[in-house]
Amino acid sequence: MALGNHSTIIDFLLLRLPADHHTQALLFVLFLVIYLLTLSGNLSMIMVIRANSHLHTPMYFFLSHLSFLDLCYSSVTVPKMLENLLSEKKTISVENCLTQAFFVLEFGGTELCLLAVMAYDRYAAVCYPLIYGQMMSNQVCVRLVWASWVLAFLDALINTLLALNLDFCETQVIPNFSCEIPSLFPLSCSSSSANFAVLLCSALLHAFGTFLLVLFSYARIVSTILSISSTTGRRKAFSTCSSHLTAVSLFYGSGFLRYLMPTSGSPWEVIFSLQYSVFTPLVNPFVYSLKNKEVKVALKNKLQKM
Repeated sequence: MALGNHSTIIDFLLLRLPADHHTQALLFVLFLVIYLLTLSGNLSMIMVIRANSHLHTPMYFFLSHLSFLDLCYSSVTVPKMLENLLSEKKTISVENCLTQAFFVLEFGGTELCLLAVMAYDRYAAVCYPLIYGQMMSNQVCVRLVWASWVLAFLDALINTLLALNLDFCETQVIPNFSCEIPSLFPLSCSSSSANFAVLLCSALLHAFGTFLLVLFSYARIVSTILSISSTTGRRKAFSTCSSHLTAVSLFYGSGFLRYLMPTSGSPWEVIFSLQYSVFTPLVNPFVYSLKNKEVKVALKNKLQKM
């Protein structure tokens, strides 16, 4: 890929980190612990699902892919942030910045699609339990996961290729701890209106499209649950969806606010970015393990064997 006229600016400065060395050291320890917990939590979830045959169902198949995505997503941003917390010169090259922005879109977009697929899976399980096995066969599950990866890849590729044509020749400070496509627009001395329009369209089609699928699925799920006469049956049906609803709220909420708000260097941009790229990958495995009896039993058995 050609890098256009990027030769005038070689590096970007990532300056949403505190200047005080003592604070930086404390933050380094905090985010290192968070990153290690994220790795161990998601790896444990993947291992437990693969090791227990009774968890080889569509819901846990998607959950293992969600854990893998969270591993990838966190590894795109956190290691570079840890490096900058220890270094005096908090820079990232233009090429590495665009690469990081691509993978943020790729993994984030795939997670959006996968959360929508998981909502559809819960819809099929609650609303059509008798034909659930046919609706969510192994082939269907694999195709849905592949479709999620491919759609996100195309979305990330289009937006990153357009960003390659931007000229960065004036301001070189990114007011964030990582590179994301919206953060690059204010740094360009060439017009970024086309880039913004494409990013907005892809956000509306990709993010809102998957969000509408989630809303439709849960509207039907709620309708079905309310029609169940037994209180125990209602509670059991809702318990299968509560973990997924928590994951959807955390990821969609912060993602929408980050990508649809004007890029102005506001501290809220950093908070929302931290929410979906650092804290959500940490929280997801704990949410699913604490709210899901089958996962808790499997984890308990695994720990006893160890």
